[in-house]
Amino acid sequence: MKEIEVSSKLQVFESFDELSEEVKSLLEEAISVRKQAYAPYSNFLVGTALLLDNGEVITGSNQENASYPSGLCAERTAIYYAGSKFPEAQIVRMAISAGSKHSITSKPIPPCGACRQAIAEYEVKQSKPIEIYFMGETGTIARSHSLSNLLPFGFDKSVL
Repeated sequence: MKEIEVSSKLQVFESFDELSEEVKSLLEEAISVRKQAYAPYSNFLVGTALLLDNGEVITGSNQENASYPSGLCAERTAIYYAGSKFPEAQIVRMAISAGSKHSITSKPIPPCGACRQAIAEYEVKQSKPIEIYFMGETGTIARSHSLSNLLPFGFDKSVL
């Protein structure tokens, strides 16, 4: 038997003041679009903003449905729109903000498993990492230089 250790390295910022203006702006877009989420069932609002290599900023918010699996997370809403509208563009950076209507979310909220898989697909497609910033409503902000930190042993086309 052989044992393998997997670790992830993230950067954590204590406040917006530690971020570049470009990252602050993208997070502000994510916060703004989070407020437009349609989440009448979970009351958990998520907003995502993507910066593409062509300079475009694409946003998305979670969209729920009474038939729960029919809804779509903010990250996938934004990624799929970007892929549809700008199929040749690469995603440079992603900003995510999440919060509950029931309590203040003060720790960074990473993408869910399904969204991690979708982000992984686009990293493989573009052969370049996507920088990911994620936060709650307040508190610290986490940064991953690539989805591979959040989804080790990813499933992609190489295994098909």
